[in-house]
Amino acid sequence: MWGAADPGASQPTVRDPRPRLDRALWRALGELGFFSLRLSEADSGAGLGLPEAVLVFEEAGRALVPGPLLATHLAAGEVPGAATGEVVVAAADGRLVEWMDEADVVRRGAEGAVPMDSVDPLTPLHRVPAPAPADPVAVLLTAAEQLGTAARACELAVQHARTREQFGQPIGAFQAVKHLCAQMLVRAEVARAAVYAAAVTAGRADIAAARLLADEAAVRGARDCLQVHGGMGFTWECEVHLLLKRAWVRAQRSGGITESEELLAAELVT
Repeated sequence: MWGAADPGASQPTVRDPRPRLDRALWRALGELGFFSLRLSEADSGAGLGLPEAVLVFEEAGRALVPGPLLATHLAAGEVPGAATGEVVVAAADGRLVEWMDEADVVRRGAEGAVPMDSVDPLTPLHRVPAPAPADPVAVLLTAAEQLGTAARACELAVQHARTREQFGQPIGAFQAVKHLCAQMLVRAEVARAAVYAAAVTAGRADIAAARLLADEAAVRGARDCLQVHGGMGFTWECEVHLLLKRAWVRAQRSGGITESEELLAAELVT
């Protein structure tokens, strides 16, 4: 999982009733160009595009990096300080606003937001009365995060299946466990192909399809990873349950799966 840039910095933990954002980590992400990745070189960015941003967000999803990464990335170049990580930006995405209390700037559609319980202990949430319109770039980068989580779940399941023994042999020798791991890998790789392709075409239908496949790969993959781990997967010392909880939260962004299904259907019949 993620680690703080400064070992002495205050880090949110899974047991904090109100997690605090690690500002040292945020500034380090800014220094590395995470938020300014798609800004032009003239604007002190890297001058890269969606395909490169997808790769970066995939790794963030793999590491479960906490914080409003997406909102701050999208605000770079518009909100002073966002690109460098000096300013934390939150924004409504669908009906949810992540990390609103920790943000320096709250953008679009967050009027009337009220706090709500979050299944993910590292993603505090507010809910807004009216959903914010979906941004195709936000949908694609969310899919990239889901892809990273799906890949991590598969890695953890395979690792555990190789080392955990029952009845005198690794549990990975049992056919049922093999099938779970194989299905996780297939879903992750299909989602990867769709997400990478959508990053190149930037088509609305391609992005919607990529989002649906990535959500499925992340949620089902993390659930299957929990099954492979058994009871230990639910313990605080294990990151597996956190993968599932973060995937659940991301699946509710930008109108959720239903909106992507409706958009894809509309694009296919026109």
